[in-house]
Amino acid sequence: MTLNNDSGEKMGPLAGIRVLEMSNIGPGPFCGMLLADLGASVLRVDRPVAGDLGLAIDVRFDLLNRGKQAVAIDLKHPDGVQTVRDLAARADLLIEGYRPGVMERLGLGPDLLLADNPRLVYGRLTGWGQHGSQSAMAGHDINYLGVTGALASIGAPGGDPVPPLNLVGDFAGGSLYLAMGLLAALIEARQSGQGQVIDAAMVDGVTSMMAMHTGYRAGGIWNLARGSNPVDGGAPYYTTYRTKDGLFMAAGPVEQRFYKIMVERLGLSLADLPDRDDPACWPALRQTLQDRFATRTREEWIEVFAGSDACVTPVYDLDEAQTSVIARERGLFASVDGVPMPAPAPRFSRTAPSTPDLAADPAGVTRASLLTWGIAEEKIADLAQAGVIVGQ
Repeated sequence: MTLNNDSGEKMGPLAGIRVLEMSNIGPGPFCGMLLADLGASVLRVDRPVAGDLGLAIDVRFDLLNRGKQAVAIDLKHPDGVQTVRDLAARADLLIEGYRPGVMERLGLGPDLLLADNPRLVYGRLTGWGQHGSQSAMAGHDINYLGVTGALASIGAPGGDPVPPLNLVGDFAGGSLYLAMGLLAALIEARQSGQGQVIDAAMVDGVTSMMAMHTGYRAGGIWNLARGSNPVDGGAPYYTTYRTKDGLFMAAGPVEQRFYKIMVERLGLSLADLPDRDDPACWPALRQTLQDRFATRTREEWIEVFAGSDACVTPVYDLDEAQTSVIARERGLFASVDGVPMPAPAPRFSRTAPSTPDLAADPAGVTRASLLTWGIAEEKIADLAQAGVIVGQ
């Protein structure tokens, strides 16, 4: 738990908000991390596993669970289920990312928990949604992108679709949309006194994010062929170029005035270049620009374009990104006990959140976490004696 003021309370715009997170992988924990980053008290409920608490990575580097409290509870035991119900009765928000029906089978479905706590906002995060013929299917980010048209739109001309890591489906279409839904429902609950269930499906979120491209397609200005549109890497003014040392620069001067600056800094003349607005000229223009970028190293081009409106910047790898100029000036990364991590985002002028603590191992903090959430010490002792909870 990140303590950041004299009273020992977490700081940030969500300070005082309690979130119960049913531990899972990826999108659910990331949503919880976002809320914890902004000051919410997030309690992660893990299931105990013999000899292992289920973490696939050293807990120090489990950044999606940073800044959270944690407990390990046996949900196969009736007292474990009741303990989670007791915690949910004290929560403002709940996050779960299981397949439809799992929480109901555990005895932790929204009907029961909302009966215990009518103001609870119960957030459900899945790939396919809570209902429908595909709702029970397994899936991953690449599958959700595949059925929404997003994946087919990403890739080089004539090449295969390229997965954009697992950023778009899991974290953008899933976690961020759930976080937005939870906070919107929390505001409404403060007015109405009534909670509700948020059904956040990654296919919903990705489809929503494709709004601009869907409109362009309907308007006849977006091609289905990959790499043939202005912002999908097809245009010579929105792509990457290899430098003399085998590294890359990202060029994105979509607007004419910015494109003119890029051309000038490259030492070229607009009059001598193929028409950038004619897609038939794109291959020739791209080759000309590539030939020019190949004459200098990435570092040399960084100096050429520094401070300009050319929209040309270096392509850094994950390690380089942490030491870049913008990372230093903006404070994009923090270091906690030697572990680098992205800083909380966005920024707040008055209720700035603190740098999160590293993820907690339930084996060491279960008792303290339950106490913080108001579970009586004698009850905790009984749960430990019965083997319902794991750790100290």
